[in-house]
Amino acid sequence: MNLMTPIKKYYVWLNRLIFWIGGLSLFQKKAFGGLGTLSLIHYARWVVVGRKQFPWLGGDQPKENLNYAYMFFFSNFNGSWTQYVDSFSMAIPGGLNLLWYKSVGKPGAVPETPFNSYVIKNQIWTEHYYNAYPLASSNDVKSAQRVKAQLLALSENIDTISESDFLKNYNNALFNLQADISQMEATPVVSLANEAIAKRSRLEKNVE
Repeated sequence: MNLMTPIKKYYVWLNRLIFWIGGLSLFQKKAFGGLGTLSLIHYARWVVVGRKQFPWLGGDQPKENLNYAYMFFFSNFNGSWTQYVDSFSMAIPGGLNLLWYKSVGKPGAVPETPFNSYVIKNQIWTEHYYNAYPLASSNDVKSAQRVKAQLLALSENIDTISESDFLKNYNNALFNLQADISQMEATPVVSLANEAIAKRSRLEKNVE
């Protein structure tokens, strides 16, 4: 997701102050603790760019006189677009209202429909996205890291350890990793209504 939202120039300092305060550990837990429940997020970043901070390359590029500063939000996630935006609204509604504080035209994070419409209006749609492991969620990646660490630990003394000790270590590792060893599957349908709309859109395109 790439989201670009305008901010009135005299509110830029206030938004930056909010982000600075948001970086404090005590405030993070109170306002953004709900993010820890969203395992579908791989990466998220917010950047505030002042209206005079955009690069000018000179030459044939015309100089710009922007009326607004902008906040850029970039994120990678697994699951559907609707699931991602709705999960954000449900997990940290207060945090979203702070992060997009005074952004032009922003409604509250709740109810979700106006907020979803705002995101759609300001989103820069991704035309191409490369995913090396399209079936892997962020939890799958974490599980793979734990499995790799255990396998490396098992192989450390493979030439000197006795068979009985190796079997004991193997069984312990298998017990500890039982929640991390599973088959990856495609993301389940989150909303039957959204799936029906998407299916109808595909059919309409084929008819055209």
